[in-house]
Amino acid sequence: MLTSTDFSGLLNERFFRNFLPVPATNKLRLGVGTPDFQLPDITNGTLVKLSDYKGKQPVLLAFTRIFTEKQYCPFCFPHIKALNENYEQFKNRGIEVLMITSTDERQSQIVVRDLGLQMPLLSDPSCRVFRIYQVGQALGAPLPAQFVLDKEGKLQYWHLFSFLDHNASVETLLKQFN
Repeated sequence: MLTSTDFSGLLNERFFRNFLPVPATNKLRLGVGTPDFQLPDITNGTLVKLSDYKGKQPVLLAFTRIFTEKQYCPFCFPHIKALNENYEQFKNRGIEVLMITSTDERQSQIVVRDLGLQMPLLSDPSCRVFRIYQVGQALGAPLPAQFVLDKEGKLQYWHLFSFLDHNASVETLLKQFN
């Protein structure tokens, strides 16, 4: 796992804004569209707007928890790797995977390089999109969550982090796109 004992960069404004626990309170409804957003895609050097996918292809929004470019959540690191290793499976089925992180653009560039990410990694250091989707927060970073959107942008499935069920598996996520 790519973690280190180097905690530089951990104690920043984002850390303190997300320090106190806030439970996930997602109130989005199944079968209804989700909030639009626009974020930079660090992997491809573009700007991604969620509504650009509407009417074109289904989307998996994978909110992930990365503290710094050197410190990954121990529950999220394996999930990030699994999604990346299976990205072609999603692409072959016409599904786009948008991974969203709260690391800033510089940190996110290092994550993309170090993990060899193929899927888009969207940078949201203000945590605005994490808050819009009400995924919760604790100990310095927003919590992970997954949202499956159909071709029309309507919510078909969501999974919010808990200590009993960290992240939805690749298999569970793929099943939601039938």
